[in-house]
Amino acid sequence: MTSTRVMILGVLLDGPLHGYEVRKTLELWGTQHWANIAFGSIYHALGKMAQEGLLEVAGDSGPADGRGRTVYAITPQGRAEFDRRLREHWSEIMPIVDPFQVALTFMDRLPKADLLAVVQERTERLRAGFASFERARNAKRAADAPRHVDECLALSAAEYRAQLEWLEQAVARIERDDIP
Repeated sequence: MTSTRVMILGVLLDGPLHGYEVRKTLELWGTQHWANIAFGSIYHALGKMAQEGLLEVAGDSGPADGRGRTVYAITPQGRAEFDRRLREHWSEIMPIVDPFQVALTFMDRLPKADLLAVVQERTERLRAGFASFERARNAKRAADAPRHVDECLALSAAEYRAQLEWLEQAVARIERDDIP
């Protein structure tokens, strides 16, 4: 089961919602940045999980123009699947696929001056990222996002900090020709 499906089941634990409400909740939590959620896949996933018995149609809601929105609720089978997958996610160790690793692999292909320039550029982007984390945290708090959502931002900030520390040390090593 993909992370998207686990996230949808988790959101529906709080009560029945239609697809747009699920999407808005996931957007509020910033899941597109850390859970690889493609928001266009939410509606397909809702329908598929209903076919599989993980969700049930709990009714329709919609605007006065008569276009209803299907409201989904989690089933007992869906709750059991969520619980099982949540526990699996706690124990799974998966590699983080990051294009930066590709860049590091071929850092020897850049002239020293260019390498120092891209290291400096990445350093500046990471520093700017810290400011965006703070803005995102404030926006989530203002929108009453659950406090634990802040932990996803804190983890991302720690990952940025680790890269920033590596880059700052790498500059001196590049200048001394220790790397690449």
